[in-house]
Amino acid sequence: MHRPEAWHAALDRLQRQARPHALASVVGVAGSTPREPGAKMVITEDAVHDTLGGGTFELQVIEAAREALAAGRTDTRLEAFPLGGRSGQCCGGYVHVLIELFAGAEMDVALFGAGHVGQALVEVLAPLPWRVLWFDSREDAFPDGGTDRERLHHRRFVMGAEGREAAAAVASLPAGCHALVMTHDHAEDRALVDALLRRGDCASIGLIGSDSKWASFRRRLTEAGHDEAALAGVRCPIGVPGAHGKRPYEIALAVAAELLTLKPADARPDRRGIAPERLREAFTSAR
Repeated sequence: MHRPEAWHAALDRLQRQARPHALASVVGVAGSTPREPGAKMVITEDAVHDTLGGGTFELQVIEAAREALAAGRTDTRLEAFPLGGRSGQCCGGYVHVLIELFAGAEMDVALFGAGHVGQALVEVLAPLPWRVLWFDSREDAFPDGGTDRERLHHRRFVMGAEGREAAAAVASLPAGCHALVMTHDHAEDRALVDALLRRGDCASIGLIGSDSKWASFRRRLTEAGHDEAALAGVRCPIGVPGAHGKRPYEIALAVAAELLTLKPADARPDRRGIAPERLREAFTSAR
């Protein structure tokens, strides 16, 4: 028999997975109410963990949380529920619920290449709340025990004729991802950059290599039909300007720092919280 997941276990799991979720907490009550202050429930787009007492009131909390999650909100909300009026429940009490919203992963990073730099970069990115989609075309390219993290997903693809497998791998990416190309093979790199440019909806495209490598790629990609505006969006070499060092970990640090500069300002969670006067109102009404 499947045991329901308690709110604290679900919260821990969803935080580690960087999946969108909401934490709903009863912070103030007055009169007859289903649950006491401190009761909590975790809500996702398709699941609910624990309970605030059931009934129409709980359904309204779930609906409010899911509506905010669907809108991509990351603020903290204080919702008032007069059970007789808003919720139509005969107990007639009054409940204030604090809804904390977590939008999940702040960025999606598509990393093509599991070589020395790719492996070092995965280690550098591991503590960040970013989802990493890791690809390589070689057998046994991924390190043992290095791909079992909650926000790290790896997949092997096989380079077929005319780069069709590369195009299929690129087609699987979410819109708005940051793509980094650093495979073991220049022809593979070029096929991937070509496919990424044809998608046209990546937040950024970075290619490991030198100025001379990019000059060669640029000529071939121009012949393939890409215009100057599209090619100008490819960064090569990658890494923050002025960074020095050729060791894999040094390059990984420079690339991770560059990704931070590309992270949109609105990706930072809005944790401003609830105005003090609203919290005072909730606790005053519960006396």
